[in-house]
Amino acid sequence: GRQINQQLVSKELKVYRDPAATVYINRIGQRLAGRSDRPNIPYTFQVIDDDNINAFATMGGFVYVNKGLMAAADNEAQLAGVIGHEIGHISARHAIKQMRQMAIASGLASAAGIDGSQAVQIGVELALRRPRSRQAEYEADQLGLQTMGRSGYAQSGMVDFMKKLLNQPSPPSILSTHPATADRIAAISQAMDPDLPSGDGLNNDAYRQEIRSFGIVSQ
Repeated sequence: GRQINQQLVSKELKVYRDPAATVYINRIGQRLAGRSDRPNIPYTFQVIDDDNINAFATMGGFVYVNKGLMAAADNEAQLAGVIGHEIGHISARHAIKQMRQMAIASGLASAAGIDGSQAVQIGVELALRRPRSRQAEYEADQLGLQTMGRSGYAQSGMVDFMKKLLNQPSPPSILSTHPATADRIAAISQAMDPDLPSGDGLNNDAYRQEIRSFGIVSQ
């Protein structure tokens, strides 16, 4: 995970260098990670200087959130929903399973395993260009939703953000690489815990003011 991250941030991605933005995204991420199904691994949360609406995760607890996604969210609960989903991928070890499948399909896996440098290259490729399976996305949604509830965030944020993106004139790439969004929204809505209090993170004005202090203007 560390080697994949090193290659991503040195060659493929431009990290947003505002320290306050990093502190903010890390605070949300650590709050969620601590109540996830894999709380005992180190997590690293980074803001990417990219105006596209996107977020992704790699193995080893590395989560990347585009500046454009932060601008598109209405409030912290919506942002937490996306981060919770990415933590869900890490909890379920989806990237590791995909790497194994890709290595076998490419003939790179042997009885001894896979060469380290080849594993890093596959990890970079998976992070940047490979959509996950329908099953993996549904599982990450469910795990993320549960993590939101345990962390005290409003679970409605996850559904609200998907609905917002789906209703845009041209839905962003984060949706085009995922299975049918309407079906995901229905599954999440059904899984929301009706007994939980409304939860944190629904103050739109406070959120806009927060991200504006990092130089990110809400869309």
